[in-house]
Amino acid sequence: MKKIEAFIKAHRLDEVVRVLCGIDGVTGITVTDAHGFGRGRGGMETHPKMTEMTGKFLQTVRIEVFCRDELAEELVGNIEKTAHTGLQGDGKIYVIPVEQAVRISTGERGEVAV
Repeated sequence: MKKIEAFIKAHRLDEVVRVLCGIDGVTGITVTDAHGFGRGRGGMETHPKMTEMTGKFLQTVRIEVFCRDELAEELVGNIEKTAHTGLQGDGKIYVIPVEQAVRISTGERGEVAV
């Protein structure tokens, strides 16, 4: 199993979710508002105190999808293509191995729990 974790620009979210929901085998998606910065620092000014920097973070969204190994590349490719604007700060996608999954309501374990 894999966890796909993507950080994308908020205005691309609807289209990315629409594409992911159209892929057979996607059983769920989690979306979280996130704030932060990448290499470009989002035009942030350097401040002596971190508390002053927090107001300068860029707004982004985090998408998490858990899937079977064989579905991971399709998901990554679709997220990459759909979230791409050609501008700096389009985001990042991470693919993380998942050792175990447990469905709490039934006790199912492994891929069937996803």
